[in-house]
Amino acid sequence: MSDLHKEVSELERKSATAARLFDIRRIIGGLFVVYGVIVTLAGISPSDADLEKAEGVHINLWTGLAMLALGLFFLVWMKLRPAQAPAAPDQETEAG
Repeated sequence: MSDLHKEVSELERKSATAARLFDIRRIIGGLFVVYGVIVTLAGISPSDADLEKAEGVHINLWTGLAMLALGLFFLVWMKLRPAQAPAAPDQETEAG
């Protein structure tokens, strides 16, 4: 019985680790941060043609900063409220 209990505990721990590893907030936040950096860098020094198309608005700069903010929001949210592993079914419901 003790070996079975240890094995179940180990599987529960691995399940919790996998739930945190594949949290969708990590993927979304990481992608928004990477693309936000790229778009922000492109928007720092726009060409005159780009500014003329956007009617004088630094659209790449503002969009990149917004993407950075959103990506950082997802990553902070993931840190503050980590994903929990799915709850194990009760032993009583299996027996009854």
